[in-house]
Amino acid sequence: MTGMKEGAGEDPFAANDDSTEVEESTATETTATESEPAETESPQSARQQRSMQIPYKFRRDGVQDGRERVPLFLQGETKSAERDAQRELEDRFDDDVSLTDLREALMKAGLDHLDEVEGHLEEWGYGMTFEE
Repeated sequence: MTGMKEGAGEDPFAANDDSTEVEESTATETTATESEPAETESPQSARQQRSMQIPYKFRRDGVQDGRERVPLFLQGETKSAERDAQRELEDRFDDDVSLTDLREALMKAGLDHLDEVEGHLEEWGYGMTFEE
């Protein structure tokens, strides 16, 4: 008894004849050549192109992926408005909106509208002077 079941396939210990080795090496060369991209593109630009095509929501592992943790303390009125905005946007998208995503989107919208941010800061006392 040889230890191999009958009909289990080719004997892996059998000697290869030269024609099999030539066919395998030719097949490997052909496969390697066919898999190379026609255009030369750096791996970084290929990644950037793919990342531009796939929205952030779908290419990340979780909402914290690619983000830095920053403390955020909100006044009660702001927290309530944030909750209302989240509900409104979930209705618009007919989908859950992550609080982390919402907060960053609100931050980015604020960065795009610094004049409005300035107005809120003035309401809180920024720009006031107490000189006579």
